[in-house]
Amino acid sequence: MYQQMIFVNLATNDVDASKKFFTELGYTINPQFSTDDCACVVISDTIIAMLLSKQRYADFTKKEIADSTKTSETLLCLSAESREKVDELVDKAIAAGGTGNEDAVDHGYMYGRSFDDLDGHSWEVMWMDPAAVQG
Repeated sequence: MYQQMIFVNLATNDVDASKKFFTELGYTINPQFSTDDCACVVISDTIIAMLLSKQRYADFTKKEIADSTKTSETLLCLSAESREKVDELVDKAIAAGGTGNEDAVDHGYMYGRSFDDLDGHSWEVMWMDPAAVQG
């Protein structure tokens, strides 16, 4: 069965630093689609983050590139299999140089935390009780 994929393209100030950051979170870099000005970060079988130097990113848009440390250009949300996995990933991100955002959101059936990566892109990590999803 076909699984639709998402390729999230993000501008970065330092491709090598971003590679290091995301590998410290436990993700891998696909060298086949990575160059000096682009890192292909494999988050899952269906989620890929393309971290592009600002020069390379500009090849794909005529719009001004947002300074993600000052403006919000997107909110990215990843699911986690448990509350503990939410904390584990966000804690790894902070230890790797990311910045923690706000307090945890805890609704009992849903728990989440967030962080900004080295370039200020906002990532949320969320767990939801499977029983709540089934309704």
